[in-house]
Amino acid sequence: MTRVPLRAALACVGLLFALNAFGQVQAGPDPLSEAIRDRVDHLRYQKDDDVRGSRVILGNYVAQYFESQQFRADWTDPARLDDLITAIKGTATDGLDPQNYHLAALHAYREQMKGRPLPPAEQADLEVLAMDAVMLATYHLYEGKVDPVKLSSQWNYTPRPVPDGNPLELLAQAIDTRPITEIFDRARPQHVWYQRGRERLREYREIAAAGGWSPIADGPTMKLGMSDPRVPALRHRLQVTRDLDATPETFPPSQEFDASLEAAIKRFQERHGLTADGAVGPGTRAALNVPVSARIDQIRVNLERARWVLHEIQGEFVLVDVAGFYVSYFKDDEPVWTSRVIVGKEGRETPIFKSMIRYVVFNPTWTIPSGILVKDKLPVLKRDPGYLKRSRIKVIDSAGREVNPYTVNWSAYGAGRLPPYQFVQVPGPDNALGLVKIMFPNPYQVYLHDSPAKSLFEQDTRLFSSGCIRVQKAFELTELVLNDPVIWNKAAIDAVVATGKTQTVNLAKPVPVLILYWTAQPRSDGQVIFRNDVYDRDAATLAALDSDFKLPSPRAATAD
Repeated sequence: MTRVPLRAALACVGLLFALNAFGQVQAGPDPLSEAIRDRVDHLRYQKDDDVRGSRVILGNYVAQYFESQQFRADWTDPARLDDLITAIKGTATDGLDPQNYHLAALHAYREQMKGRPLPPAEQADLEVLAMDAVMLATYHLYEGKVDPVKLSSQWNYTPRPVPDGNPLELLAQAIDTRPITEIFDRARPQHVWYQRGRERLREYREIAAAGGWSPIADGPTMKLGMSDPRVPALRHRLQVTRDLDATPETFPPSQEFDASLEAAIKRFQERHGLTADGAVGPGTRAALNVPVSARIDQIRVNLERARWVLHEIQGEFVLVDVAGFYVSYFKDDEPVWTSRVIVGKEGRETPIFKSMIRYVVFNPTWTIPSGILVKDKLPVLKRDPGYLKRSRIKVIDSAGREVNPYTVNWSAYGAGRLPPYQFVQVPGPDNALGLVKIMFPNPYQVYLHDSPAKSLFEQDTRLFSSGCIRVQKAFELTELVLNDPVIWNKAAIDAVVATGKTQTVNLAKPVPVLILYWTAQPRSDGQVIFRNDVYDRDAATLAALDSDFKLPSPRAATAD
């Protein structure tokens, strides 16, 4: 059986409850208590954890619970069991599978309870199964079903904190005083993003139940003023996802690509990270033709990611969405500023982690990392040592002296033998880091920075860096994180940059930076932003999410 920390597995269900002192449990040698005791002994000592074909996952913790409550029964009331079944069904809107929480077996017990109580032995089985369902479902709602550490060794987000107190008493108090559906609600992330995500998942499942949408056939690019037999199907496709404000009955009978259709296409393109030109070319058509089942899976995967991190997303912070190619500055749960970014290309992916922005550097130098030196620079140097001078890159030996690049046999060096020099690009507008870098300590040598390659920000898919994050509006972000409009306003920053001299400025108050990976995000207007899975990470998360009874392992994370 997969081990789960008892405090995390149980205490989450008592989160946010301000309960009165729990009364003393009255023990008694009644047949039902004895039957529960016997069933718990099976869990403890005989490892008999199968009930009507449903495996008890948290058997050890279920046993501890009933022992702490002197084997009292909690599920003899059919109304309470109904509430549990309703709560379990509701996990479908979290992207979870209600069958993972013994739904079929609990249904069967509920049918058997109609008109008469269960025999003690069967009621004892129900007690164990129902309690396992509560613990397991609330744990998954509280911290997520999938362990992100198993998906990425770079993961360093702190697990969601659990309340102080005896977790078994918290659980017993919650069951005594609250509807089970409310316990499940309290376990969910209490963030507006999460509620929006559940609503959008419900909506897309309704679209699927109604038949989804049909693909748009291949053909030439469709745009304003053209006539094309695919236009009626295109209108219907956009109406299904509310990009087009019309009903099928109000669609024009013609095949003309009119202004209302162009506006709808622009809205669709903006939601999918495409250039909003209002024309339906191969890229837009491919996005239109992604089936609704795949969009449902995207939302499910990102709801799981939300359960890992939404407790971190509060207050004032910088959030980098790697899959979306954006950085945002957040206040009070909503972005107040956004900029395009460029992130790591294939093989040099930007890592997903958190840190604290502590200082900025104006007119930075760039010391070329060894990986970039070997992969990118040495091949050029072997052909053309003059590249260094043209790029204003100095070669520095261990004594700090500048070396003439024409005196070095660059062919002698490679991946197995690095040259014994530092390669430092001097400050300037052509520096690879641009004119400012925003620093947050991390083991990956990743930071936010300006870039001289401005045209790359106009691309839809911005995978061009070696792992760092290039920011289109880097100076606006710098002004935000420095947060001192008197000393570090735009004019003051421009003046420092104009000197051409390197200057480091510490933040008066460090700002959290969260680097995350979202391929689906609910917007406040009721729409969903979808992005391509540029690092192919959704499939592994989805497979783990769909695996039966896979639980997060005990997680240890280091805070910056």
